[in-house]
Amino acid sequence: MRAIRPALLLAVSLLTVPFGTHVYAQDSWTRTELKRTDLTGAPGIEVISSIIEIKPGGEAARHVHHGVESGYVLQGAMIQRPGKEPSMLETGTPILILRDVPHGGFKVIGDKSLKLFLVHVVDKDKPLYEYVK
Repeated sequence: MRAIRPALLLAVSLLTVPFGTHVYAQDSWTRTELKRTDLTGAPGIEVISSIIEIKPGGEAARHVHHGVESGYVLQGAMIQRPGKEPSMLETGTPILILRDVPHGGFKVIGDKSLKLFLVHVVDKDKPLYEYVK
């Protein structure tokens, strides 16, 4: 049993490490890339899955994607768009944004982070985010 214990510990440790993830961080938000792969049968298109966390006080700058963004709100939070009243982005809210449609442009307010699971089906040769005014 003593010989098995270190091997078992190693196996469990390896299983709990997320393989292939990449973390992109700013001061107020983090994007953890879970998987990136080419879309079968669609040359030049890739699929990227990520978890985004925007901390209280953090902003989602107005931007576009060169493809479709789809996802789900994992943890809702209060948000505020410039010149608008605060509103709640509820846990469980589905997300679907079409190619090159400007979105974002809000600040997370209150004491809870906003967490999103997102899947982008985008042009491989273009940046994932392109910021707009």
